[in-house]
Amino acid sequence: MEARMVAAAYYPPGFFCWNELGTRGAESAKRFYGQLFSWETQDVPMGPEGTYTLIKIDGKDIAGLYEMTGAHFEGVPPHWLSYIAVANADASAKRAAALGGTVLSAPFDVPNVGRMAVIKDPQGAVFAIFQAGAHPGAARLGLLPGAFCWNELATTDTSSAMNFYRKLFGWEAKTDTSPMPYTEFIMQGTPGAGMLQIRPDWGNVPPNWMPYVAVADCDAGARKAASLGGKVIRAPTDIPNVGRFALLGDPQGAVFAIIKLSAPA
Repeated sequence: MEARMVAAAYYPPGFFCWNELGTRGAESAKRFYGQLFSWETQDVPMGPEGTYTLIKIDGKDIAGLYEMTGAHFEGVPPHWLSYIAVANADASAKRAAALGGTVLSAPFDVPNVGRMAVIKDPQGAVFAIFQAGAHPGAARLGLLPGAFCWNELATTDTSSAMNFYRKLFGWEAKTDTSPMPYTEFIMQGTPGAGMLQIRPDWGNVPPNWMPYVAVADCDAGARKAASLGGKVIRAPTDIPNVGRFALLGDPQGAVFAIIKLSAPA
């Protein structure tokens, strides 16, 4: 546990290492999330690419956000993008393509940060891979309120998705026997992400990866998000033996979840 709390430690391959918001209205997004989670922000000029905003807790980088501009973002809704650490971005992108994924952005260098690529899995969920360079990824803050603590895949074919991610990242998988089966993806013995089947009653929901943010009080967090102009998509709900979560949308439409985990027995 102590090793996972080291802020500057590099992530082992296969672990989620960063979350990033692509938005239309970066200043509004900074205000919303800053008031909701007490996040700090630091704008980093990126030349012709515009500005990249680092999101921080107590001065430690935990995520990023940027304004989506240009023709290549036409039709792309505001969204959170989950990053997964890899040892070699080029090799992992080739492997993803061989397994039926689509390389949306071929591996490229981010100066003074690392090397990354953006991948779409065979069902259509998008994620990024990151080969760390000078930047190790998000500070590991455990369940500190405001920290990202989980990533979840909603998909149209859990069996095929499980096969893809197991072969790409070496994840193990454990599925429960509940009426709505839930799969935990396990990285080096540690549960690090989840997966569930998209249900028809959810409406037109595409396959997607969604991040969870730890909070001290789920109900208070949902009320505050609504008061700040966000949307409560799913009201606070108990997950037996896990905690209480809510599904939210920010004022620009990006979807995320908050969760207050139960105290260990």
